Amino acid sequence: MIIRFKKYLKNLYIFFVFLSLTLFFFSTDKTEAKSFSVDNIEISRPFEINFDKNKVINEGFIEAFSKLVFTITISTDHKVIKDTKLNEIKGMIESFSIKEEKFIDEIYYVNLGVSFNKKKIFKYLENKNIFPSIPQRKKFLFIPIIIDEDQENLLVFSDNELSNEWNKFNKSHHLIEYVLPTEDLEDFNLIKKNYDLIEKYDFKEIINKYNLNDSIISLIFRNQKNLRILSRITINDNVVLKNLSFSNIDFDNAEKRLELIDNLKIIYEDYWKNFNKINTSIKLPIYIKVEADNSLKVSNFEKTLNNINLIYDYYILKFDKDFIYYQIIFNGTPNNFLKFMKRNNFNLNTQNKTWVLE
Repeated sequence: MIIRFKKYLKNLYIFFVFLSLTLFFFSTDKTEAKSFSVDNIEISRPFEINFDKNKVINEGFIEAFSKLVFTITISTDHKVIKDTKLNEIKGMIESFSIKEEKFIDEIYYVNLGVSFNKKKIFKYLENKNIFPSIPQRKKFLFIPIIIDEDQENLLVFSDNELSNEWNKFNKSHHLIEYVLPTEDLEDFNLIKKNYDLIEKYDFKEIINKYNLNDSIISLIFRNQKNLRILSRITINDNVVLKNLSFSNIDFDNAEKRLELIDNLKIIYEDYWKNFNKINTSIKLPIYIKVEADNSLKVSNFEKTLNNINLIYDYYILKFDKDFIYYQIIFNGTPNNFLKFMKRNNFNLNTQNKTWVLE
């Protein structure tokens, strides 16, 4: 009996040691998962008599916050940053690091990395009645086609000025990477063949060559007075058509074309962000227990939680010799959570209030 009791105490001791180490090592990953990291914030200022390094760092904080807000919110919400005070921004910063600093010709240069607390950012935006989106980068096949209605002519590939200039102008907060098609006579003939039905043509024969699930087909109808742009946006087989009109645009003017490219990229970025929007007002508590003696399962489970952007937070409520009990705050529905977990090869028994990770 005494031997059994000693063995039980030994196993219990090993369990607590393992658990304490698990909590220690996972705490760093969890902190990183709770933050938004903004890197490569470059500031330069003249090194004068009244030079104040703290002022330069503060400017870096403002620029980092601006870049983050531009990345996770749609364009109509960007005005929020104009009202944000420096003290408010500092209150949402978890840490920052000076990646590089140097003096060249009496100019001070600094490169900053800033980490913002994700929960505080979400709370701040929620108070402004703004829902953020998951900052997920995505490749889209982009096919711009200029249709000259006066001459009944198609301009594609290298003959298309919009196509040639599209990827020359990108901003650091853009999430979409545009893959332009290679020049192909067969594709050109296929598009030309469908000229009369171009607005209904799905372009699948061309799209399938590029092994990309998502695409944007931009049809630019041009005449002497106006531009009409019909955008066919496909994400995960969901197709949306956007019809836009622009008047008095001189398409032959390089500056005006750049302005048009910028406007179109804002529209496409906004659509992608709306597609990934997080409803932070939904805070669903989910309770899950995981076998305590399966260290690999515990490790993989926490790594998965750290990588799901819709998870607002998670905690260990308690533990015993059999299970570790988690509470997860999720910005979504139970079905969405189960889909995320299944996608990561985790199955859950949901028969009771506390779900069991199988």
